[in-house]
Amino acid sequence: MLEHGGDLMRASREYGIPEERWLDLSTGINPTGYPVPPVPPGIWQRLPGDPEPLLCAAREYYQAVDLLQIAGTQAAIQALPRLRRHSRVTLAALTYNEYVHAWKRQGHAVQAVPPREFDARIAETDVLVVCNPNNPSGERIEPDRLREWHVRLAARDGWLIVDEAYIDLMPDASLAPFASRPGLIVLRSLGKFFGLAGARVGFVAADRALLHALRDELGPWSVAGPAQFAAIAALQDRDWQAQTRAALIASGRRLHALLACAGIPAQGTALFQWWRHEHAAELHRALAQQAILTRRIQDGDRGGVRIGLPRDEADWRRLEQALFLWKEMQCA
Repeated sequence: MLEHGGDLMRASREYGIPEERWLDLSTGINPTGYPVPPVPPGIWQRLPGDPEPLLCAAREYYQAVDLLQIAGTQAAIQALPRLRRHSRVTLAALTYNEYVHAWKRQGHAVQAVPPREFDARIAETDVLVVCNPNNPSGERIEPDRLREWHVRLAARDGWLIVDEAYIDLMPDASLAPFASRPGLIVLRSLGKFFGLAGARVGFVAADRALLHALRDELGPWSVAGPAQFAAIAALQDRDWQAQTRAALIASGRRLHALLACAGIPAQGTALFQWWRHEHAAELHRALAQQAILTRRIQDGDRGGVRIGLPRDEADWRRLEQALFLWKEMQCA
């Protein structure tokens, strides 16, 4: 199992601090997620039924023609490499680490390079995997550039896989509306913006032939009935989406400014900030000693730390105080 954010049990053991005392800023997930209404009891007592109501809500929200519901994008990340013969796969040197693991596990040739090299590598690539925005760096690639790469790859029966886990805050940049074209695969999730990571609901937008193959690979009942109920409610709640989008953008700016005041010039998205620096591990450790968990990620010889959004004003003050102590320690 690869390491991910949110492992409070491990942090509790390492620092000797009870789990209930921790402020978890390690996941990059909306800390005030969608308020799911009570699930009707009957849904728990039967197998998931026709997914069409869920797909209808998802098609409307993502503006996508053809979709497949999946148990979180992790299901597609693991299954897609099984649908291709040996391929040359290119992805970012610093990105969501499950992609490298999944493609290598199926015997594909994987090369990890900086995103600035993607364009030059297309000619020697069968599958290009792009997280847009990237996790953890927050780096973005313009939709026009992505569509250009898709055309070049599709001409050779190649794939462009675009993971849009963090794009809900900039929906106009999504490629989901174009994903019915062969060779373009877009992954979407309810885990980040909606804060419903525990529901394990995601979608694949792609051409119908690929979706049929993926559905056969994953089997029936891929999304549980209660999870479908929660997802339909969230996808259809336009008022909550608009209010949350504005609130998260403001919170992202606040976090960026707070870190800057502490001498940490970070970058990222509205849901997290990323600081790549030789002292990043020290920041991670200093915050952890105050029971604030961040996500430390090795990036070459420097490493970095990803910091998510506090939930409420008490958590904001707690982070601010911890960063003030960090700044004082650096100036000492």
